[in-house]
Amino acid sequence: MRPNMASLLKQAQKMQEQLSKAQEELDSIKAEGTSGGGMIKVVANGKQEIESVKIDPEVIDKDDPEMLEDLVLAAVNQAIEKAGEMAKEHMNSMTGGMLGGLPGGLKLPGI
Repeated sequence: MRPNMASLLKQAQKMQEQLSKAQEELDSIKAEGTSGGGMIKVVANGKQEIESVKIDPEVIDKDDPEMLEDLVLAAVNQAIEKAGEMAKEHMNSMTGGMLGGLPGGLKLPGI
């Protein structure tokens, strides 16, 4: 029994190391969301944090701020959704898909 326990602990430690490394690499994942025909661009990282927002001045209409708000919101939501998908794929590839094989899957913050 002891050799099995030692082997199991070693595997758990290896998985923990892989998970830690994969989480550190989430900053390097970049996902872009756009709206308004590309006039609004938002970039999010793998931690689903917004890194940048670019707004083409032509889309700014002082008489219709709601349109700009809607366009920014759409681009942000798209960037966060893409970043979440990319992060999940990255985490699965780094852990050999072990996270998804757990009962209910492992839910990571923001993923």
